Amino acid sequence: MSGRRSLFTIFAVPLVLFVVGLFGLVWALLDEGSADTVAAAAAGVAIPVMLWAWARRRSRASDTVR
Repeated sequence: MSGRRSLFTIFAVPLVLFVVGLFGLVWALLDEGSADTVAAAAAGVAIPVMLWAWARRRSRASDTVR
């Protein structure tokens, strides 16, 4: 990657994860019933995304070392 990245480029994905997680938490607090499953998924979406990004970063790091 060359050049400087803007703040929006750097923080776009974390901002989206924050908004989706916050929406899921608020939705889970305000609604009951079957929508709790969807709200829990929205609140927990950041965990698998972070694990995917971590695994991808590790695989790229190991590719550059070889």
